[in-house]
Order: sequence, then C-alpha cells, then structure tokens
Amino acid sequence: MTKKVLLIGAKGTVGSAVLEALKERGHDLVIADYSSEELPVDLTDHASIMRVYARAGKVDAVVSTVGDLEMADLADLTLEQVEASQSNKLLGQVDLVLQGLSHVRSGGSFTVISGIMSEIPWRGGITAALANGGLDAFVRAVAAELTGDRRINSVSPSILVESIDKLGGVNPLPGHHPVPASLVAEAFIRSVEGIETGQTFRVGY
Repeated sequence: MTKKVLLIGAKGTVGSAVLEALKERGHDLVIADYSSEELPVDLTDHASIMRVYARAGKVDAVVSTVGDLEMADLADLTLEQVEASQSNKLLGQVDLVLQGLSHVRSGGSFTVISGIMSEIPWRGGITAALANGGLDAFVRAVAAELTGDRRINSVSPSILVESIDKLGGVNPLPGHHPVPASLVAEAFIRSVEGIETGQTFRVGY
C-alpha cells in the first residue's frame, strides 16, 4: 500500500539509503533536508519544522534520519556541547513528533533514529548516549499514549560500514561488526509498513 511519507534527511549516509528503499517500495515522498533549497529544515528551529509540516500537509508517515552530535571525551566535555547535542538530535526529533501529531493521519507512524551508543559505551560518545537513550525512552512513552491507531518506533543502528571507510578503516567499536546503510534502511521500512509500535529496532547489535 502506497503511503505519503515525509522524510527528514535524505542526503546523509542513512538518509540516502532510506530514500532509495522508500522509492523502491513505491511510496509518495515529501523530502526535507537541512541543505535543501526546495524544502529546508533545521531541527533546532521550531518554526522551521512548522513550515515543513505546512508544506507537506497530511501524511501517513514521518521518518527522521538526522541528528547532529558534538563528540568529546569526558575530560574535555562541556555543558555547551551536551546542550547542543540534545537540542539537535534529541529535542529536534521530539519536536518533530509533537508537531506531527496534527499532521499524521489515522493509522500512520513516526520513525526516529537513535543509535548503539545508548547501550554500548564508545569513547567520546557521552552526548550520543544521552540523546539516543532519551529517544528510545521517548518512543516507548509516546506509544502508550498515541491515539488514532498511530505508531512510533526508533531505529538504532550499530556503526556503519560507510563510517568505517570514512575513518580510514578503523573500527572505534572493537568486536562489533559494522552494518551497511542499506540494512539500516530495512528497519525503517519495517517501521513504516509494519504494525509494531513503541519499539527500538536494533540493527547490528
């Protein structure tokens, strides 16, 4: 069944893979991206998200693949870095869901992106642990109160094969096998087209 999907972030590694997967499934896409000229979005700006929804109108699904983080070791971590990361990845996606409540049709869904560092420590990943863990908890709580047969899930990937390539082949998570972005995209499809809610779909761990 074709759905009208609002995709937030289509140019990053995960976003581009999700875009291709949604296209292959025949969904009708409305694409917003930070660097888009046609439909720009800044998750740290409440008004920016509002404008995206005004342009998109009613949708069957909202999918987010974005969220910037400022990484730093504990000894160097500042409160400003923590606040910036939570404002973007955590609160930005929370705002996306809250504003979307009046735009997602009955039977529709939200899918946000969290990540492995909510459960697996990674040096420099404290801000990611906070944001990702908060998102997974948010999803569980929201699912208990969503009305209109609507659903919400998070996708939590391990480190990506593509990220390892960018790091010169060095895996910062020893013992964890990196996963391709195409596999992560399948978890987003599971969320958009399935019936599960309040779940965190872990990919690669």
